[in-house]
Amino acid sequence: MDELSIESRRFSMKQARQIVGDQLHAPNPRIYWTDFLLSVLAGHLSFSAMMFAPSRFAGDSPLLWWGLKALFFTATILLFLRSVMFTHELVHLPREGWSAFRVAWNLLCGIPFMIPSFTYYPHIDHHRRKSYGTEHDGEYLSLSHQPPSAIVLYMLGVLVTPLAGVLRFGILSPICWLFPSVRKWTFTHASTMVMDVFYERPEASRRVYKIMILQEIACFVICLGLILHAPLIAKTWFDPLWIHAYCVSVGMIFMNNIRTLGAHRWTGPGSELSFEEQLLDSCDYPHRPWITELWGPTGTRYHATHHLFPSLPYHNLGIAHRRLMAELPPDSIFRETAKLSLLGEIAQLWQRSSQVASRLKVAGRIDPYSPSLHGATSGAYLSASKHSSDTFQSRPSPNSDAA
Repeated sequence: MDELSIESRRFSMKQARQIVGDQLHAPNPRIYWTDFLLSVLAGHLSFSAMMFAPSRFAGDSPLLWWGLKALFFTATILLFLRSVMFTHELVHLPREGWSAFRVAWNLLCGIPFMIPSFTYYPHIDHHRRKSYGTEHDGEYLSLSHQPPSAIVLYMLGVLVTPLAGVLRFGILSPICWLFPSVRKWTFTHASTMVMDVFYERPEASRRVYKIMILQEIACFVICLGLILHAPLIAKTWFDPLWIHAYCVSVGMIFMNNIRTLGAHRWTGPGSELSFEEQLLDSCDYPHRPWITELWGPTGTRYHATHHLFPSLPYHNLGIAHRRLMAELPPDSIFRETAKLSLLGEIAQLWQRSSQVASRLKVAGRIDPYSPSLHGATSGAYLSASKHSSDTFQSRPSPNSDAA
């Protein structure tokens, strides 16, 4: 980034707060409950239809069979992706008054998908100015400073991520219960949804450990149920449910990884960035909501606006973005965060990455076994198997250790 040009265009958080106002910061329980319940229940219905409807209604037509399978497969991915993304909201919601919603999300979504809420608590570090883009941010990779192979490895991680979930909760959890000495390593390296597999989760409170163990037990029961479903329910040694669940999981993670590649410009070099640099490193996609809301549900398409106001509920991010675009000065750097096309931004990321690869090739310094490249293989899941003139402070959610 051009430090001189950025420093000469400071962003005023005081002005931004005045434009957005205080009324938008109150989350609406009715919207949260309705949106989540409709999404997750429709997702489960669509998953069942994907498994059974083709055989029941397609008859002898292979074309109809595959058509129904593809239709319900796509619907299931989109509905479950929207349901899963509420884990991001859990981190930023107030601790008080949302316990029932957290329990419901874990029971209907987080635990069945083996991504219980405790795995996302460190997300708050992604919003701390001194952590963003550094080794303390497990949700960041300096992809603009790495060859394209880093992007490819990051996307290939989707193939192993579902298996990592089963390994974490079906095998590592009971090992931790039997051998407590394994707990510290597991918590540090294999208990967080991240991009960087070398991320080390910092120590947490006893409350977090208690929540983690309870959620681990529930996830272990799910793993056990998946295994026993074959002989007890499906009456077979190989359960078709496994293939369907794996394919849907891969599809969801693939969609989320594509969204993630366009959420930032990934220009941070790994050191601390100024507030303006962080803002310019983030992207909003306010156009074409009929498609952007599918791949960027629950406000995730307004990622730059979210980084400005982390505690703003997802259903008000669009309003906040429009207010800022209407009232900020014409030369405000916030306007540069609005992007037209997700694929266009990913193409630009690939171009920046390719330029790095060309320079490294000329210098003879490409190392395919570099840890910086291996850090891209996590998919978006478990690790080890990411200054303004008014003094910006991202407001950590008070519930960083809430269930």
